[in-house]
Amino acid sequence: MAETHGGGPGDGAAEVLDRPLPDGVRRRVVQIAADGFGGLTLAELPAQLRQYARFTPSRRAKFAGNAMAAALETDALFRQRIGEKLRETQAELAEALESGSPPPAADPLDVAAAAYVLRPAGWVKLVAAAGEEAQRADAERADEETRAELDRLRAELERARGHGREETERLRGELDAARKEAESLHRKLRGALSDVKRGEAAVRKMRAELDAVRAEGQTRVSAAESETRRLKARLGEAEAALEATRKAAREGRSVEDMRVRLLLDTLLEAAQGLRRELALPPVSVRPAETVDAVEPGRMTPKDIAARALSEHDPAVLDQLLALPQAHLVVDGYNVTKTGYPQMPLEKQRLRLLGQLSQLAAQTGAEVTCVFDGAELVAPVLLAPPRGVRVLFSKPGVTADELIRQLVRAEPPGRPVIVASTDREVADGVARAGARPVASAMLLKRLA
Repeated sequence: MAETHGGGPGDGAAEVLDRPLPDGVRRRVVQIAADGFGGLTLAELPAQLRQYARFTPSRRAKFAGNAMAAALETDALFRQRIGEKLRETQAELAEALESGSPPPAADPLDVAAAAYVLRPAGWVKLVAAAGEEAQRADAERADEETRAELDRLRAELERARGHGREETERLRGELDAARKEAESLHRKLRGALSDVKRGEAAVRKMRAELDAVRAEGQTRVSAAESETRRLKARLGEAEAALEATRKAAREGRSVEDMRVRLLLDTLLEAAQGLRRELALPPVSVRPAETVDAVEPGRMTPKDIAARALSEHDPAVLDQLLALPQAHLVVDGYNVTKTGYPQMPLEKQRLRLLGQLSQLAAQTGAEVTCVFDGAELVAPVLLAPPRGVRVLFSKPGVTADELIRQLVRAEPPGRPVIVASTDREVADGVARAGARPVASAMLLKRLA
């Protein structure tokens, strides 16, 4: 475990440790160095440790632990100075170690750490024994923790088993309740099926009765029609007799003829009462319709189309703007250069916007006028008139593209009218669902 390189039999400085310093011993060694660190001057400290001279012992152990451990291992003078500080603070432990009889009641880790710093004869054995003792303590602690964990797992397993039994009982109860409910539902279903079958039988019976009632009704209607025809015949006879009676009265016939007339009047009133009781429909054919003649010709769809508005009639634009929620989009410079190209651009804009404001007030439609702003070096200072939205295209975007964006932004089904003579614009907005109109039509409507 240890090797001896020169020196006498009692010289512990010649011994070296052939294994890593145990963690517990290393922590105690670093703490001893951190405590004795503050009693040394800056010149007495190794160069790599001078930057930690003003640290507190706890911060020194935290941030300079590795550096102090390395200095204790390699710098014998620094280790000797820390040993002197240790002798001042733990004189009894230091004397016991140097005498070769460490206190049996002392902590093995403290003994090993002090032996590592003081380096008495046999210090390697003390450090190794402390490491083995620490390993035994760790093993015992791990064994105790394992036993405690095993006991906890056993208790948890027992609780889980109890919970499982309770859950099983609960599920069994729920299963029994579900089975009973299923049986109840089966019974209700069988009862419902029986009710359905009885209902279907009742429906078939009612249909048979309805068919019988319909047949009986048809029979009664046929009998009523026969009776109506018979009564109509009698009515004809009565009317003929009445006419004869009237003629006889006019000719001064006898009282007997007048009695016959009274009888005919009675029959006529009876026939009218029977007509009301039977609710006979009125006559559908009028005498005038039986006369053979030539009727006037009727208008065909072609004739109606011939009377419709022309495609270039400004009234078509009024009809479009009268649609609910109509939106008129105007290609500004296309319209102004079609109508009054000789005017400056500023006056063209003002004239068109003024006319569009009047159109918006007359129709109530939404109006947007688009101008090409790609060549503008600065924004146009313009107060938009009432009812008209004025837009200029951004640099790199043409007015035609801005118009197509406006059309695509509208929801499908909304009436959108685009005024432009540009065929590419007209075709593009038509594919998007808008209605293109010529700039000349808009100019006629504005004029």
